Amino acid sequence: MGEDYYLTFINMVKIPEKKIEIPESVNLEVDARTVKVRGPAGENVLTIRNAVIGVKKENSSIVLFSRGDFTKREKRLINTNAAHIRNMIRGSLKPYEYKLKICSGHFPMSVSLEKESIIVKNFLGEKIARKAKVVNGSNVTIKGDEITVTSSNKEVAGQTAANIEQCTRITNKDRRVFQDGIYIISKGGKSVI
Repeated sequence: MGEDYYLTFINMVKIPEKKIEIPESVNLEVDARTVKVRGPAGENVLTIRNAVIGVKKENSSIVLFSRGDFTKREKRLINTNAAHIRNMIRGSLKPYEYKLKICSGHFPMSVSLEKESIIVKNFLGEKIARKAKVVNGSNVTIKGDEITVTSSNKEVAGQTAANIEQCTRITNKDRRVFQDGIYIISKGGKSVI
């Protein structure tokens, strides 16, 4: 009786896996630990660094599974990487868009795009211009008092928007009075304010 119970208990344990459906207009390739997603809006690449997680492509879906013992840690890693792949698929279909608002109440500041960076001049009357790095793979446009950042990669678009917002950060003044700066007003089409 003891052995039968042990065998049925072993058969009841499931290997954690996550299945993601691939849309028809998206081309997804799996090469060892690298996942490449190509779509009408762009291309994204993800390398899964954790050796415990396996990746395979089955028909019109991609499957993430655990190679080791089933623990909560493996389940978390699978879910995290599945979320990254879902974001890559969404970005290859429609690029992510972040909008930022330029607010200058005390001093008229000028914002311009030069090569790989955003230059903010005359911020709170400062003589030295502030710079924000534009991450490769993101497109930045400035129209009036609005900055638009677009990219097929969610992390790239978000990092570029954060860099622009952080370059006008004030630490030594009252934020209720000195509201000058550049602020994110929408992330991925959803309003933040």
